[in-house]
Amino acid sequence: MHYSFLEKFGASILIVMWMLWGGDQIGDMLVHAEPSPLKGSLAVGDAAVTAKKVKVPEKPFPILLAEATPAAGAKVFKKCVTCHTDVKGGKNKIGPNLWNIVGGKIAGHQSFKYSSALKGLGGEWDYQKLSAFLTKPSAFAKGTKMTFAGLKKGSDRAAVISYLRTKSDSPKPLP
Repeated sequence: MHYSFLEKFGASILIVMWMLWGGDQIGDMLVHAEPSPLKGSLAVGDAAVTAKKVKVPEKPFPILLAEATPAAGAKVFKKCVTCHTDVKGGKNKIGPNLWNIVGGKIAGHQSFKYSSALKGLGGEWDYQKLSAFLTKPSAFAKGTKMTFAGLKKGSDRAAVISYLRTKSDSPKPLP
């Protein structure tokens, strides 16, 4: 008796499916996992295996700043060059020139028209204020004209601040 190609192909698919199903059934008989009281987990013996990602807490900002390199900050700063310059005596773009920003006066660039939100803050751009501003500018200074969403990673913020720190006549010492 001769079988057509389609009949042979269909039979081979059916056999492979039966083998996979049978292997699954045998595996379930050999290894028994009981549900764990932890949501999204299985108890295997005495250990609990969790299926969820564990969020690792971020290092404190001063440690991130100490570990940051200006070279890494230069890469992240590429997101900023559309609106900012970082050259001594450079012209403003949509945003102010950021030369000498670390330790500089908030809303202190004379030739840039800042929003009243930034003008009203006063003080200097220390490391913590810069980090808070770069996290989410609209939350730090409600009503700011800066539309950038922010840098969520602390390591990115620390790297940019480390880079901007070098863009100064006399860089401010690290905390």
